Amino acid sequence: MKTVSTVRALRRHLEHCRQNNQTIGFVPTMGALHDGHARLLTRCRRENDVSVLSIFVNPTQFGPGEDYRSYPRDTARDRILAEQCGCDVLFYPSVETMYPPGAQTTVSVSQLSRGLCGSRRPGHFDGVATIVTKLLNIVQPYRLYLGQKDLQQTVVLRRMIQDLNLPVRCVIVPTVRESDGLAMSSRNAYLSPKQRREAAILHQALRTAKQHISDGERSCARIRSLIRRMITSTSGRIDYIECVSLSTLQPLKVFDGQCAIALAVYFGRARLIDNIILQI
Repeated sequence: MKTVSTVRALRRHLEHCRQNNQTIGFVPTMGALHDGHARLLTRCRRENDVSVLSIFVNPTQFGPGEDYRSYPRDTARDRILAEQCGCDVLFYPSVETMYPPGAQTTVSVSQLSRGLCGSRRPGHFDGVATIVTKLLNIVQPYRLYLGQKDLQQTVVLRRMIQDLNLPVRCVIVPTVRESDGLAMSSRNAYLSPKQRREAAILHQALRTAKQHISDGERSCARIRSLIRRMITSTSGRIDYIECVSLSTLQPLKVFDGQCAIALAVYFGRARLIDNIILQI
């Protein structure tokens, strides 16, 4: 596995790959790698000649008072996992590399960034769209791999890629879960043992909601109430529970077409997100 930290070194290496007609797949991450990232990287490796993994804790997607400084970082472990999954190139840039002094440009996907997490974390998706645009311009991959757990992020980035005519295919990989259904996340490390046990209620609530919808329930209000009752039986503090159109992320009153249930819940200081996608 080749590790590089500068844009120039990465571009030089990948240009050589392209000259040899090798396809390049790309997995952008903020590190603290887990089995969810491993699934992305394994698929990337399987579908491309060269797999590139970036690790960069992006300061512009964290708001005031959020956990940028305390976000889990484990460089040595990340390198081991990346190599075990067959990563060919690990890109590990500094903040100064990605945001040189005087940088002023921001990428914004206005409508899709407003609801769900965007309404709670102003500017978050501008930071996400900006850093992913920069990384795509640097790596110039054939395929980009994203996880479904970050539902709003996948919708925002697919729209951005379409709007900016970026020559990359976006591959969405299903959420990877622990044995009790909890979606794998770097922020799970913040959970106490009790909170970790209780956090399994998120997936249980989504599965119960899906079963009710399969049985004919179409009221979004009743489904939200069902999920709320289940979560409030634990110490979880609900940030939001939303039923939305998958294409626009606009709230729905009645389930119809391709839609999603998305939620964000605090357990202690850990803000956990999860979702399910439905076709009615």
